[in-house]
Amino acid sequence: MKFDTADYIAGWKTATDWQAIRPRLIDDDSSAWYEAYSDYFLTRLKLRYLDPIAVLQEHLHLQGEGFSILVIQCSLIEFLESTREGTNYCHPKKGQKLGEYEYSASGEVFSRFLSKHPPFLSTFTLSSARDFYANVRCALVHEARTKSGWRIWADGPDGLVASVEDKIVFRNNFQAALLTYISDFKQELTEEASLKAAFIRKFDSLAAA
Repeated sequence: MKFDTADYIAGWKTATDWQAIRPRLIDDDSSAWYEAYSDYFLTRLKLRYLDPIAVLQEHLHLQGEGFSILVIQCSLIEFLESTREGTNYCHPKKGQKLGEYEYSASGEVFSRFLSKHPPFLSTFTLSSARDFYANVRCALVHEARTKSGWRIWADGPDGLVASVEDKIVFRNNFQAALLTYISDFKQELTEEASLKAAFIRKFDSLAAA
């Protein structure tokens, strides 16, 4: 039997499963929206982001695992914001124009998330979010390091996700803040029409991949 993880968009859910629930979402069936949040959004996050982070947190040897944790967190941020906006990343070929719901500037998507949504907006402005993207996210992804004086610590005071002035990110607090956002998104998704439309666009794209 052929097994290809690319066939699955959230746990064992496939594009066929998504097409089955999609009409109920279009009809604004409230039970379908709770199901979509749990079985598609949250399951995808848990298996691809949150569970791997938890494994790293459980087996820390304090020899650099914090870098891996933050890389996953930064990847998650782009997915969360692009799901909220109903957009998808595209690396355009020369002369290619982006579609209406495509983007190629990951930094702006990333920075909007940190500067626009609680609990992160109390820490980041758009400017400091862009600095974080360049010198934490991109530096970690490309060189497994931080730049421009940024440091990664485990914990900070009073749930603070980062000290922009001191250039310190507190990865455990950062994770707790991400979990808060994900939990709060459930209520937003089930109430706001614009988020519902964006969610459908996002998962239409994932199901078509």
